[in-house]
Amino acid sequence: MWLRSFCTLVEVGHFTRTAERLHMTQSGVSQQVRKLEEQLGRPLLVRHGKGFTLTDAGERLYDEGHHIIRLLLDLEQQAGADPAYEGLVRVMSPGSVGLKLYRHLLGLQRQHPGLKMDYRFAPNAEVEKAIVEHRVDIGFMTRPSTQVEVSCRPVAEERLLLVTPVAVTDPSWEQLMRLGFIDHPDGVHHAGLLLGANYPAFRHCHQFAKAGFSNQIGLILEPVSMGLGFTVLPAHAVAAFHQPELIATHSLPHPVSETLYLGVHPNRPTPNRVNTVITEALKWL
Repeated sequence: MWLRSFCTLVEVGHFTRTAERLHMTQSGVSQQVRKLEEQLGRPLLVRHGKGFTLTDAGERLYDEGHHIIRLLLDLEQQAGADPAYEGLVRVMSPGSVGLKLYRHLLGLQRQHPGLKMDYRFAPNAEVEKAIVEHRVDIGFMTRPSTQVEVSCRPVAEERLLLVTPVAVTDPSWEQLMRLGFIDHPDGVHHAGLLLGANYPAFRHCHQFAKAGFSNQIGLILEPVSMGLGFTVLPAHAVAAFHQPELIATHSLPHPVSETLYLGVHPNRPTPNRVNTVITEALKWL
């Protein structure tokens, strides 16, 4: 960079030592100064022997130029920096996983205040879309991605649980039919997996009376706790319920789990801060 060579020459005061500092030849330094003079259309130096003095234009250029050089050096350092505990990390996942992870990631942020968490709850399709569109750094999904713009790998298993009012001790098919189903955005899918594996009479969720619906992960078990119906939820969502004494979870003969996948964009380098959050998240899954 011509300006950097000129400012270094002014500060060192000697062509040979400037060349040594910049790992150039002396003629190379002289050539860059001449090109700068040609570009500006006026002399910057008055050469005398092995020394030089600055012209008025040279003094003005140095006064402004060395500030520009310092700003550029700071910018280069900032652009090249990749701190492990500073910066924004955007995470998206289905609600059950979020209920498990969010507070632990906030604990990580409390330890390292320079690390900022942006955590959003969303269904699988929205998580996948956000990864493709570079709107998140990390996405957790309960199914593998079908998009080539998403690289995902299995990282954990989460059990599906049948949850009933606490008074139910033996959830027979007849009892479930009497209770009715508390639905949620993944209710049909979850019930199909767990009930289909354990109740021979199960065909689809429409066999049950629909006793309620909620799309808020933290509220799905409220009607169950009031005796209004049963539901099927992932284990992390059940564990986060604030009144566990009012519900009953049941171990069925044929356990069923969902695989949890970690997704990132394959064409985007993973910064250290994102790797920090991934490492912390996997500790708790």
